[in-house]
Amino acid sequence: MEITPLLPEHADQVLAIFQAGVDGGNATFDTAAPTWEHFSAAKLPDHRLVAVEDGRVLGWVALAPISARPVFAGVAEVSIYIDPGAQGRGVGRALLAAVIDSSERGGLWTLQAGIFPENAASLALHEKHGFRTIGVRERMARHDFKGASRWRDVVFLERRSPVVD
Repeated sequence: MEITPLLPEHADQVLAIFQAGVDGGNATFDTAAPTWEHFSAAKLPDHRLVAVEDGRVLGWVALAPISARPVFAGVAEVSIYIDPGAQGRGVGRALLAAVIDSSERGGLWTLQAGIFPENAASLALHEKHGFRTIGVRERMARHDFKGASRWRDVVFLERRSPVVD
């Protein structure tokens, strides 16, 4: 497995993995993967990576700015999605470590994540990489999934860089 920059030629596989997260019900409030143009425009170009093995994308990670205001230039939100067939193989661990390194080299001082409490694997992954729970946003939004609508909580985590001041 190799960690490389996420490029336009990865778009179809990246969006398919995103859609698998949508379909699983515990990754996002989105009801469908975005277009490549929307996805690409929302992510920081220097902080998006894929894990590739034999030409196949196993997972991706990307950072998005939390605000256009200059005072928040060092804060980004993490999105990480792993192909269901590649879960449990260390792909998430490798991607999250790589994007943390990328963020610190880029001068970002805080990474944040919002994760459904039911997504225990993602919560554990983030905690192993120095994220701490800040709180739970209760009844953050109604989630329509497979014909049912229900309120969902979101665990809010952050990681402060020990090297970027």
